[in-house]
Amino acid sequence: MRRFNDEDLTGAEFRECDLSRARLVGVVMQDVEIDGLVTNLVVNGVEVMSYVEAELDRRHPVRLLIRSDEPADLREAWRQLRKAWTTTTERARSMAKGSEHLGVDGEWSMVETLRHLVFVHDSWFRRCVLGLTEPFTAMGLASPFVPDQEGLGLDRSARPSLDEVLTVRDRQASEIEAWLAEVTPEQLTKPAPVPDDDGWPPYAKGRRVRQCLGTVLNEEWAHHGFCVRDLDKLSRRGAP
Repeated sequence: MRRFNDEDLTGAEFRECDLSRARLVGVVMQDVEIDGLVTNLVVNGVEVMSYVEAELDRRHPVRLLIRSDEPADLREAWRQLRKAWTTTTERARSMAKGSEHLGVDGEWSMVETLRHLVFVHDSWFRRCVLGLTEPFTAMGLASPFVPDQEGLGLDRSARPSLDEVLTVRDRQASEIEAWLAEVTPEQLTKPAPVPDDDGWPPYAKGRRVRQCLGTVLNEEWAHHGFCVRDLDKLSRRGAP
């Protein structure tokens, strides 16, 4: 365990860090942002995550649909997610040229975010929901911690345009829509047909189809929120 005593961490940034079971005692935290998987967060003796989750549901009702086990709700969730991305894409096109390739505060640009969702689709839908072993889409963008990215077929030097990424995204969306149109509640509860190899994601083995689909939907929602957040910042800064 690392212990920080009487340290000034003003302006510190923790990225891709595991802070599980961390204790912050006698600290000053003002103007702080936390993004990540947070559970059982106790602030001054109050567990606050139930309030956070309820507020997120109020602001984003699609989250309720994403958590549903009913195929009709999941179809509606996908429709709303796609509509949200369409609106955000139109917004990006109306901004200064090149805005879709600009990152903010070390985060992915819009194009990079969409490329990551291409990778998510190949990982969690094509492999885990459909059980396919086809190579990953080369333009897909994996997180840095994913091993052997070249072995997965990813081209880390790829620099596709927004339109090129959207073409792939439209094709992938059609795959999900066709599958959702036919899926039954019983199929959702079945074990995911994850291929028995070393492909990504290795920790999907043993999960249900519904859980793997949930990862796809949650990633779509979360990264759309990140993208909107960063487009807002670019707009305030007057992106070139």
